[in-house]
Amino acid sequence: MTIEYVLLLISVFAIGLKTFTTAPKEAFKKAGPALGARVEKQLTTGDGFKPIYGNSRLEWQSPE
Repeated sequence: MTIEYVLLLISVFAIGLKTFTTAPKEAFKKAGPALGARVEKQLTTGDGFKPIYGNSRLEWQSPE
């Protein structure tokens, strides 16, 4: 019974470890271009990164 329990723990740990390592990689690949475009727009306009804290979601001011 102990061997089965240890094998079960090892398999659950391996599956969880795979999930924790691949999920952030996929999220950064999908969000990277949008974030890069936002940063590039802020750099080309010369305006700083000034967040507006009015909403629950963080929004950025327009350069004008």
